[in-house]
Amino acid sequence: MAVPAELRQVIRRIEERVRVAPPRGPRPGAPLEELVGGAVETTDRGPILVVRRRFPLGHAHGLQPLAPAGVLDPAVLAMLARGAEPPAAHRLVYLDTETTGLAGGTGTYVFLVGAGFVDGDEFEVRQYFMRDLDEEPALLAALEPLLAGFEGIVTYNGTGFDLPLLETRFVLGRRRWPAERFHLDLLTAARRLWRERLADCRLGTVEQHALGFHRRDDLPGALIPAVYFDYLRRKQPGQLPRIFEHNRHDILSLAALTGWVAAAAARAPAADVGPHELAGLGFLWEARDAERGEACVRQALAMGIAGSGRARLLAWLAWREKRRARWSEARALWDELARGQRVFDPRPWEEMAKIDEHRLRDWRAAQAVVQEALARARANGAGQAVHALLGHRLQRLERRLARPLA
Repeated sequence: MAVPAELRQVIRRIEERVRVAPPRGPRPGAPLEELVGGAVETTDRGPILVVRRRFPLGHAHGLQPLAPAGVLDPAVLAMLARGAEPPAAHRLVYLDTETTGLAGGTGTYVFLVGAGFVDGDEFEVRQYFMRDLDEEPALLAALEPLLAGFEGIVTYNGTGFDLPLLETRFVLGRRRWPAERFHLDLLTAARRLWRERLADCRLGTVEQHALGFHRRDDLPGALIPAVYFDYLRRKQPGQLPRIFEHNRHDILSLAALTGWVAAAAARAPAADVGPHELAGLGFLWEARDAERGEACVRQALAMGIAGSGRARLLAWLAWREKRRARWSEARALWDELARGQRVFDPRPWEEMAKIDEHRLRDWRAAQAVVQEALARARANGAGQAVHALLGHRLQRLERRLARPLA
């Protein structure tokens, strides 16, 4: 049936009112600031491109919300930073840089600095970008008051890369670098927690495992300098927006991961984590709270940690028991370690023999330990030095046993 003309006009007017306009993308040939959602801001040393993004603290980066980064336990922060006195969580700034090279030195420029911080019930990410190398004075002029507004810095490998490089640029630009500042380099904690389980401890690897965050179409870090140099030559944005996205994800991952690690450390040894992570938390706590560190290690063993991780924990506990002169406890740990070996190692056998001979005064038990160690050494093709060491100990014990009792 044909639709009357008047009805068609009514339908057309209704459609016009409810029609949703398609999302507006960047205009063809749009400037970089429009492509990345930023604006050119003025400093006392010239213009600089700044991108600002705000996220509610309930925002989940992968599976981890940002909220824990806003309520960090000072005692945990002090432990993670190896004793330095920490500021409040909202006085920390999370830093990550993108540079013209990975070698460092005076010839390497920092062309993009990402800074994240808690502001009320939101987390803000700011990115400062040099559109050309002659904008470095403006970049430093923008960063100086930003850093002065915080009392601590959080980085990922900042000790070895980001902060020395930024300090170099500040010094060359005759700007004051805030040297005496609390600094938490989260890479140290990440290595403690995940080096036994993950292929590496790069932020991109750790964020997938701990945060459940998987980047889509991420620009590999090794390609970032080439993309920037291409932009400098052609003055066309090209792949540059992907660098901003990469840097923003780095900042969000750093904040989310700091919250994850701090929360787990605060709950340890009752943290709901795997045995490898719990063992790592134990080693982190060791210097600050030895009893808490040991409780984490013992709990990791009770959870069934296996392989080289278990051997490392058994040896760690055995040495602790030896230092406390708890000989029977130390010997039991050395015994478990010795009998769980896949590759022969004489050290636990030697330690058992020493305890039997010198502490428990049980020479026959020491002799039996060395005899078994020698048999295992032969079966596993141990070197001549190992055979000589064990053989010398056995001969001494046999001479002692051959002496008549007084």
